[in-house]
Amino acid sequence: MSSLDTAQLVALAGALGWASGLRLYAVVFLVGAAGFMGWVPLPEGLQLLQNPAVLVGSFVLFAMEFVADKIPGVDTLWDAVHTFIRIPAGAALAFGALNGALGVDSNTWALLAALAGGTLAATAHTAKATTRAAVNTSPEPFSNIGLSLLGDAAVPAMLWLAYAHPLWFFPVLAVAVLLALVLTV
Repeated sequence: MSSLDTAQLVALAGALGWASGLRLYAVVFLVGAAGFMGWVPLPEGLQLLQNPAVLVGSFVLFAMEFVADKIPGVDTLWDAVHTFIRIPAGAALAFGALNGALGVDSNTWALLAALAGGTLAATAHTAKATTRAAVNTSPEPFSNIGLSLLGDAAVPAMLWLAYAHPLWFFPVLAVAVLLALVLTV
């Protein structure tokens, strides 16, 4: 199993931060499962995600979040509670991606990754929460479910892009951040 190169590590840190703002438990489960199955070599700071107890716990929470996110009102409550969970978790996961992985200055890079990861998580989470609150005013449930499924698909897509095509990931992330800012406003 080969290790990740610098572009992949930095892209992974960005993807973990951004995606945590949308679907934290999906991120933890998918990344941990990819590492556990040997599909992706996880950096040392993320290898804890491969632990079977973490996989089981994150899967249960992933399933709960998947269901909660499809129910108008429940999704807003879930997002409100997770405002205090997703942002620091996004920072911690981004930190873990780079901590010890880039050599001499890796602690500096890990700290910068944590700051960026928390910011990306906050941006994605705020856009999600505000957009969902607006969509919940619609009397039909289909737009709510559709928007939720879009988030469900975006998370693994961005994680895959960060690993498989890190240089393509960065412009896609820039568009996602701009879209989040527009949606929030």
